[in-house]
Amino acid sequence: MSKFIRDFISDQSGASAAEYALILAIVGAGIGTAAYALGTSIKGAMGSAATKIDACSSQAGCP
Repeated sequence: MSKFIRDFISDQSGASAAEYALILAIVGAGIGTAAYALGTSIKGAMGSAATKIDACSSQAGCP
């Protein structure tokens, strides 16, 4: 049992898994932030297009 505990304490393989998890969390947060910003931009563009379509449909002779 003491050999298992010594081996467990000296094992370094868990550190790399923790580092990969941290990198994954940082990359995931970056992707989430970019997706939110892109969604906001698309929402604004669609709102602008809808406003112009509504204005054009109420006038005669729109291109």
